[in-house]
Amino acid sequence: MKVTVGQINTTNGDLAGNTRKIVDVIEKAKSDGSDLVVFPEVCIHGYTSQDWFQDADIIESATDPLAEIIPHTAGITAIVGTIRANDSKDGRRLYNTAAIIHDGELIGFADKTLLPEYDVFDDPRYFEPSQHRRIFEINGTKLGVVVCEDFWNDKTFWKERLYENDPTDEVVAMGADIIVSINASPFNKGKIKRRCDMVSHRAKLIERPIVFVNLMGGNDGIVFDGASIVADAEGDIILQAAAFEEFVETVEVDVGRPDSRGITGDEIETIRQALVLGIRDYAAKNGFKKAVLGLSGGIDSSLVAALACEALGPENLLCVMMPSPFSSEGSIKDSEELIANLGCESRIEPISGAFDVLIDQLNLRKPTKGGESLAAENIQSRIRGVILMAISNSEGRLLLSTGNKSELAVGYCTLYGDTNGGLAVLGDVLKTEVWKVARQINTNAGRELIPNKIIDKAPSAELAPNQFDQDSLPAYEIMDPILQMYFERKASPAEIIAAGHESNYVYWILNKVEHPANEFKRRQLPPTIIISPNAIGVGRRRPITHKFRRTTDSSALAPKA
Repeated sequence: MKVTVGQINTTNGDLAGNTRKIVDVIEKAKSDGSDLVVFPEVCIHGYTSQDWFQDADIIESATDPLAEIIPHTAGITAIVGTIRANDSKDGRRLYNTAAIIHDGELIGFADKTLLPEYDVFDDPRYFEPSQHRRIFEINGTKLGVVVCEDFWNDKTFWKERLYENDPTDEVVAMGADIIVSINASPFNKGKIKRRCDMVSHRAKLIERPIVFVNLMGGNDGIVFDGASIVADAEGDIILQAAAFEEFVETVEVDVGRPDSRGITGDEIETIRQALVLGIRDYAAKNGFKKAVLGLSGGIDSSLVAALACEALGPENLLCVMMPSPFSSEGSIKDSEELIANLGCESRIEPISGAFDVLIDQLNLRKPTKGGESLAAENIQSRIRGVILMAISNSEGRLLLSTGNKSELAVGYCTLYGDTNGGLAVLGDVLKTEVWKVARQINTNAGRELIPNKIIDKAPSAELAPNQFDQDSLPAYEIMDPILQMYFERKASPAEIIAAGHESNYVYWILNKVEHPANEFKRRQLPPTIIISPNAIGVGRRRPITHKFRRTTDSSALAPKA
């Protein structure tokens, strides 16, 4: 059997555009002599279209786009991720489903059974779980079709499972000759290889080929990497689609050759690719051709500038330098060197005059080394936020926020200041990862695209004389492993301490993370490009108003690093 992988980039709600892409891929598959073409989960409507799935008109017209697709399937079988109405008066109003179309005829649906409600997923809010399985026989071959989570519950692969039943095992027991899994599986660090291992393991176990097709593209902050997979009955990967790009290719499942194109093995490079795709798609799908950011001469804004230039083109990025009375001489010089390397547009908008006016008007003390003058420090960040939003507003540019996850997690940021923006590029990237991605960019470029002096300088907000991040925070090399365990693995304080981290650091950091004021800040962040599980934003939900603390021990203070 010849199978075409239709790894396409969809836009939520763009039924006409998404359908057009599906039809184009079907025609390409036919020209390749393919027997079967497979598309991702809910690729007609977009995954996830969130509460649009509850709108009456969407429900009533759920399968209408299939009418345009079906005529193009003459001579081929297409499996298309879509939605369909639940005709019962009970339950959710939709099924998340795969439409199986053969030779110009819709022959049935394979509805999703296992509905995830963790991390970024919220399927039970919209979809009714299927209670039935079905085999589709096409030209003598029995297809077992499953939708995303229905493939992800193999008791022989996962140490812990969320569901008792396994729909994939059920269709195997029903006699399926080949398993087709359609997916909208978002990118996380290490996930590309984990999917590959999962597919290979199950194909070898059940001694049947598996076609695993995944969505590609950025939708809000969620990035789908694609990296679709076809494995033969021996478990060998015979097609590994390129990651972070649309991919249409045909493979003969019975005569395969090893293929590892989509597996880089380099976690930092995949993070870089995900961030570039996230910027590019968020801008394009929301109608932005140009972007703006505040360039401080520090590593965070420098990295975002480099990523934005790759995503949008340097001619479409404006970097604004906004020196204050406390900006170091190097912050401007280093920024100008970076701008010259990138070839993007720049301008200088000093904030000292506006700062002095507001300090006098509000009768605030100017910041001093080690002094308590947070209001005066934050005014500088908020002046910069006003300038950047004005440029964004007047020139139609997408404002890119540059704060990293380490800072946002513990509230080391200014609401309505450096948190302003239309997209938080590094909001799920720890500070230590920021440095690694910057060095990766230089390695890829074969030169210091981001000057090493920027990468190596001590981090500073430059809101007070001789101010450095580590005056207020533990070293990022201490903070980040703790934050990573807490966010990504949902580890308890006891587990983090047992892993070798000092208890004072652990409790101080986690109390900062869970502080109501910091949750209040994070709730108002722009959409964040997600690269890890349980990320700040849509994947993590905490109340603002609460009295929960990880410890009340007053000795749990951050020792100076």
